[in-house]
Amino acid sequence: MPTNCEIETQPYCIKSWVFNLCCYFQVRARGQEVLNRVLKQLGVSELQVLGLAVLKDNEYLFVDLEQKLSKYFGKTWKRGSLMVPFILFLRVHYYVESGLLIMSSKVQQLYYAELRQKVLLSKSRHQEAVFFQLAASALQAEVGDLEEREEEEDEEENRKHRLYFLPEDYFPSWLIKRRGRDFLLQHCPGLHAELRGVTRGQAILQFIKEAGYLQDGAVTFYRMRQEKKELRSLILLGVASKGVHIYQEVEGKLCLLYDLTWTHVDRLTFQGSRFEISAVGSLCLPQLVFYTASACHSKHILTHLRDSHRLHINTRAAVCCIKQLEDMQASHLYKEAYICDTTRLAQRLQTNSLSSSMSDCSVAIQTTTAWSKEEECEEEQVREFELCVDEPEEIFVDEVLWTAELSVDEPLIFPSFYWTAVAMEMKQVSWSFWLQISSKTQHQ
Repeated sequence: MPTNCEIETQPYCIKSWVFNLCCYFQVRARGQEVLNRVLKQLGVSELQVLGLAVLKDNEYLFVDLEQKLSKYFGKTWKRGSLMVPFILFLRVHYYVESGLLIMSSKVQQLYYAELRQKVLLSKSRHQEAVFFQLAASALQAEVGDLEEREEEEDEEENRKHRLYFLPEDYFPSWLIKRRGRDFLLQHCPGLHAELRGVTRGQAILQFIKEAGYLQDGAVTFYRMRQEKKELRSLILLGVASKGVHIYQEVEGKLCLLYDLTWTHVDRLTFQGSRFEISAVGSLCLPQLVFYTASACHSKHILTHLRDSHRLHINTRAAVCCIKQLEDMQASHLYKEAYICDTTRLAQRLQTNSLSSSMSDCSVAIQTTTAWSKEEECEEEQVREFELCVDEPEEIFVDEVLWTAELSVDEPLIFPSFYWTAVAMEMKQVSWSFWLQISSKTQHQ
């Protein structure tokens, strides 16, 4: 008997767009049949990093495509009830180190859309600078180039120029509360403007890369307990592209307990809800034992870890080539942008008796590196940022002749004619300086 099944994806880009696909399948239908319908609807040949998941015990469990759907939906599905539709979610199954590994542009956009939502829900309060970079990349991908402002615009025009986005769409709620909407509206457009000329596709790739820097960005979390009889699951096991991250939730904050790359993991086993992680002997770590919600959860987590490790091995060579290309491009592209909360910085200067006037404060603001040490109090203190945004570097014609002789493995060597020109220039400066001194002496 046919049963109603609904598939839902994450919101696409900034809009609250949700792709819903209602399908009718037999009770004995398998996950592959649903996947084929999704592929046809999206117009792609494969989902690559995406997968179909069910929500069970407040966690997403990815469907084994070879298994019957009745295994995940229980007795109600087996009876063929048409009263309530069963929902499958199209979510990111595997996170990757580079968006270039995702061949389909549609799949890449869905991958980007889910990361956008994860950034808004992120709790990485100690990585505030990354959120400004992510907001700038997202604005460039979704809004495009920011219009250039005229130098002599009045205050009203400047205000309208800043109000082209909502901070709630690009920053987590805790960051908006900490900094204030006016601060974000004032400084984010400057970072967005630095990306002028970057295409939408390039901005999406940059966002995907930067999201990987967040502690809870490109990671799939599973809740576990340290003791079998504990009521709350305060341990979070994160499955990432490079390995396993284990956190403990303390007062709403994630405290890293163990950071294990795939080469650090010796063995993964489970027995019922008991899940064991054994590290290689060189780390001298005890056997890590945690407890999942059920044996079904344990099996699913183990399968996810195994498949993620396999994907890491299969894409290792491609990732290495991509990084080499990015390093070559980064050597030619560099620009700096600064964000500074001048009001709070002035208050700090006054508190520490480092300045007695706002003129001294303005000088101190320019020297942002003097305030690199920050207090750990998140709600009361302020952090300075240095954000790097790519922009073409200028190459002067006079430098082309000697840059061709640069060696990677040897010290920088300038040709003899370059030093001759420098010596002549220094002689001219010395002669001019001597004439000025002698002229002043004669007048006296």
